[in-house]
Amino acid sequence: MTTSPDRVVGDPFVGATLDSRYRLDALIGRGGMAAVYRGEDLALGRSVAVKVFAEAAEGIDDSDRRKSETALLASLTHRALVRLYDACRDPATGREFLVMELVDGRDLREALKFGPLGPADAAGLLADLAEALHVIHARGIVHRDVKPANVLLEPAHLPGRAWNAKLADFGIARLIDDARLTRTGLLVGTPGYLSPEQVSGAAPGPAADIYSLGLLVLEARTGVTAFPGPAVEAASARLVRDPEIPDSLGPDWVSLLRSMTAREPGDRPSALDIAVAATTLDTTLDTSSTADREVTAPTISFADVSAAATQPAEVAASGAGSSAAVSSENDPATAAATQVLPSPDRSFFEAPAGTETAEPTTRAAHAASEQRSRRWVRPTIAISLLAVIGAVVAVLVFSSLTAEQAATTPEPLPAVPGELGVHLEELDEAVTGE
Repeated sequence: MTTSPDRVVGDPFVGATLDSRYRLDALIGRGGMAAVYRGEDLALGRSVAVKVFAEAAEGIDDSDRRKSETALLASLTHRALVRLYDACRDPATGREFLVMELVDGRDLREALKFGPLGPADAAGLLADLAEALHVIHARGIVHRDVKPANVLLEPAHLPGRAWNAKLADFGIARLIDDARLTRTGLLVGTPGYLSPEQVSGAAPGPAADIYSLGLLVLEARTGVTAFPGPAVEAASARLVRDPEIPDSLGPDWVSLLRSMTAREPGDRPSALDIAVAATTLDTTLDTSSTADREVTAPTISFADVSAAATQPAEVAASGAGSSAAVSSENDPATAAATQVLPSPDRSFFEAPAGTETAEPTTRAAHAASEQRSRRWVRPTIAISLLAVIGAVVAVLVFSSLTAEQAATTPEPLPAVPGELGVHLEELDEAVTGE
């Protein structure tokens, strides 16, 4: 390793040149197993991402094995896979490193901080990643660490689609000796996304990647990590329970995600089956009836993430390495459950079943007619009542004067039923003074 005068203090690799060819310009991200740098391939004059492994993760000490594995991984070409260019060992420091395609953009972990994805974007994401897994599984490679931080979102160039998903860090387990990792107590994988067989210590196969992909897509749809919490708790939880998949996602989504997260590896579909199924998923926003609809966190599109991003990070930083330690994906503060509120009961505002309703125009005209009628009816009733009371008062006064002249004791008034009779009695008492 050679160093340059502008080397950053505190990081021995920034400003350094590895293997006399790859200059490291800036730190992108750091994890438990490795650190990722934005670099320059001095031989080809292109920007690259360089993943430098920590001393505890070293294990590519067999040059023949390194060359064969690198050739295998570099031969995998797919639009949804981050290309691996080289795997080397720096003679000066003894550090092993990978040279990969540099993708400018954001990783899925950063995108989900804006909220869950809509069904259309999530279906496209699932199709891309399942197709990528199908390619590597067909070559006998198991990823072992499928998680949002290892999904890079590359800007797309087609209208109607803002991002293309790319899977990073595939094949690292083949380059790093499993026995060395076991001796140092490291685990290839992130606790919140490990499959049950990985947690139990069994050798993971392609079905392990399917389980992790199911958890990833479930989080993308809901915005909630299925197994949050400390590393041991997050890893062991899936041995006793299945992830919660809300029915509000729609029956086709629920069925597919349940099959992907089955606890038995043999019950999970293949990556190819998932890629095909992703193209038939319901991508409408309204997947339930009005009466049963739930109010969930607002969904976002990849375009929303693009508009909100001010300085996109180089997503090759995602997957800087992982170990059986608490990571930001499992931080309870960032994985708080989304509150779900029941929708209002519309039956209170609607007519009973079978009730005939008028057309809007007729209904409005009828209401206006009733309003006009009420405006005229009320004054008419009041005037009529006043006239009746006035007439009754006049009769009573006349009758009282006549009675005083004819006799000392007036004859009682005839009984009048109802409210009018009560008023007449009150008037009689007022006039006679009794």
